[in-house]
Amino acid sequence: MSELKIALVAEGLTDLVIIEAALKTILPRPFNLTLLQPEQTQPKHGGGWCGVFRWCKEEIRAQGNLSLDGNPKLNGFHLVILHLDADVADKSYSDCGAMVDQDAQQAGVASLPCSAPCPPTSDAVDNLKIVLLSWLGVADTGSKSVFCIPSKSSEAWLAAAVFPEDANLLRELECNQSMETQLANLPKVKRIRKSQREYKRHAYSISKNWNTIRQICSQAEVFHNDVDRITQRMTL
Repeated sequence: MSELKIALVAEGLTDLVIIEAALKTILPRPFNLTLLQPEQTQPKHGGGWCGVFRWCKEEIRAQGNLSLDGNPKLNGFHLVILHLDADVADKSYSDCGAMVDQDAQQAGVASLPCSAPCPPTSDAVDNLKIVLLSWLGVADTGSKSVFCIPSKSSEAWLAAAVFPEDANLLRELECNQSMETQLANLPKVKRIRKSQREYKRHAYSISKNWNTIRQICSQAEVFHNDVDRITQRMTL
């Protein structure tokens, strides 16, 4: 079975850990995951959602392609994943500084904030998909690209994986804006601080409990189905 070549654009390295662990369960074949953003050695675009905006604008939108599939930077990849946390819907371009705010206005991209009441999770996520497409300057994701937009953050997926029986922690999980802080403030024996090393300690739980995450987190189910839809029709 041929190896899938996957490209990932994400907010940060902890998101890489969570998404890679999920893919190990979703995909029935070996894969190689390349992190395009943030770059791990010399991140010229910076990290977080501001870095994703800069990457989309400078690496994709500036090329003028009508779809992601036609962009030469993505040639050679079988699957492209673009990640944003759904809490970005509550942000403003000015949060990234005056230069990003000016760039967004000049480029005429979709407006932020684009928040919506939660639940449901889908309204803010759908709004963010429109924003992401405007950053990329394309009409749709194309035949080999998917969005990964956990609500409100990828920490929701982590919490569901590690503490699936903790009803208090998981209450209104996908609408919780402070899950990262809650995980970091748990009693010492359970505490999960936001670092790549800490999250890697729990990567196996994410893979093992992925189906539980899908049941608890609706946007994990969406991501699973989108990846499955694309990869099922591949002939490698």
